[in-house]
Amino acid sequence: MKKTSTRLADGRELIYYDTRDDTVRTAVDTRPLDPVATTSEIRRDPLIGDAVAIASHRQGRTYHPPADECPLCPSADGRRTEIPDSSYDVAVFENRFPSLAGDAGRCEVVCFTSDHTASFADLTEAQAALVLDAWTDRTAELSHLPSVAQVFCFENRGAEIGVTLGHPHGQIYAYPFVTPRTALMLRNLAAHRARTGGRNLFDDVLAEERAGERVVLDAEHWVAFVPYAAHWPYEVHLYPKRRVPDLLGLDEAARTEFPQVYLELLRRFDRIFGPGEREGGTEPPTPYIAAWHQAPFTAPGAHEGVNRDDFALHLELFTIRRTSGKLKFLAGSESGMSVFINDVPPETAAERLREVAS
Repeated sequence: MKKTSTRLADGRELIYYDTRDDTVRTAVDTRPLDPVATTSEIRRDPLIGDAVAIASHRQGRTYHPPADECPLCPSADGRRTEIPDSSYDVAVFENRFPSLAGDAGRCEVVCFTSDHTASFADLTEAQAALVLDAWTDRTAELSHLPSVAQVFCFENRGAEIGVTLGHPHGQIYAYPFVTPRTALMLRNLAAHRARTGGRNLFDDVLAEERAGERVVLDAEHWVAFVPYAAHWPYEVHLYPKRRVPDLLGLDEAARTEFPQVYLELLRRFDRIFGPGEREGGTEPPTPYIAAWHQAPFTAPGAHEGVNRDDFALHLELFTIRRTSGKLKFLAGSESGMSVFINDVPPETAAERLREVAS
């Protein structure tokens, strides 16, 4: 992998990740851009303690542009985009409309490919491996920023999820605090350790799931399963079999196998509701969220003796579609009380995801 860092016209950082070591990047962003002005601030909910990012400047962000005006495609034929070069393998840049900025963190966009019509599932294993390298490198770099407590790599796909740009891309949020979801995991991790005489909660969950009927894919270094108490109609958790706290901890064997495993999971998601548009069918491609859970970089002392190495890196992949043509909405119970009601039994979801294997 070759990494090339440069700056966009308004001062934001842009990083190219190339598979070839001899790739040279010299294109310059000549757009007449004003410096980025953000109003991002973090407020704390006094009743439940959650942090909320207030970012009113995001109201003006680009919204569903036509393909020939996509800001994530390479610059070409006199049309200048966020990517000054005429082609790229993987590109990462600071978001022009960030939810978090300055002392409130940082937001980056990860462009998986220059092909506007592709999706992550269309990537080759070599391309997917390069994205993994980019996620890992950004996690390492962002962890050194003094304001950053946790790094979150994720992808939203589909208009149903709320995606405003159709180009295949994901994002990275570098939070200045430990997110509520992670804090809850850490509390449960500490409680389980105290209750069981030192056992690791992630290890015990993984062992139980591997022995059950909800395993979707069991490879040499990774295992994917539908969790016992899945929140979403189709939800898969992907774990490396050797526990590591973050992407930096993956060994070469796990990194090498990951593209094959992850691409297979994404392609199964595209098939669970029948053929998608790209295969000549009538059902749009499955909308999904893919979210990496990594240990925070803050001191672990606040979590009752739990260390970073006690946390288990894992990816959660889920869709809000519950059946063909129908979505799972977060209504009263989910939105008002954070109590999920799942219409699809996890065992049924796992069976369906095994049925659509390649």
